[in-house]
Amino acid sequence: MKNLLTVVMLFVFSTALYAQKDVTKFLGIPVDGAKTAMIQKLKAKGFQYNSSGDYLTGEFNGRNVLLKVVTNNNKVYRIAVTDAKNSNETDIKIRFNTLCRQFKNNKKYVSFDDYTLSEDEKISYEMTVNNKRYEAVYYQQPEITDSIAFANEVQSTLLSKYTEEQLANPSEEMKQEVLEATFSYMMDLYSKKAVWFMINKQFGEYYITIYYDNEYNHADGEDL
Repeated sequence: MKNLLTVVMLFVFSTALYAQKDVTKFLGIPVDGAKTAMIQKLKAKGFQYNSSGDYLTGEFNGRNVLLKVVTNNNKVYRIAVTDAKNSNETDIKIRFNTLCRQFKNNKKYVSFDDYTLSEDEKISYEMTVNNKRYEAVYYQQPEITDSIAFANEVQSTLLSKYTEEQLANPSEEMKQEVLEATFSYMMDLYSKKAVWFMINKQFGEYYITIYYDNEYNHADGEDL
């Protein structure tokens, strides 16, 4: 099974097997587990916990911020990082574009669009009159490891679906099926590790909140 089809299928099944173990991280901390444990880990990073307001304060990416730990079914699924100080329209546009540049240049992330705002973008008008949302979405790169360790398991999985003869001489339909599955798995893997930010407005001024989301723990209608 040393052909291109096999390589692609190995990738497909390996990502599927390991996706659940690979979650979004904030400052190297997995966005997962119990809220109390997460708060302790953030305190170890230097953040201060405000028990009355149920948030943390500290410095992140060169700015003073407020951190909220959000849970679903007692599991952490989001860390929300909000500017502690609001900005005017000009400064928030610069800050938004700076974040876009920083995420784009960070090899830990991938994006499928350019969210940079133009110089003539009228943020105040667009948000007030047209209810426009200014947001940018990035994805943390998947961390697929121990590929050799589970190669045999993947191979047996392939052989349970296809014969060795089929894998050695794949039909065009098989190739298309595998390519579509590869793309689907890749997109699903990335989507589970979303890090996105948006501009919010308060009392005529602006601030940005960055969301580190673990979509594996996000509500998906299971409580309905």
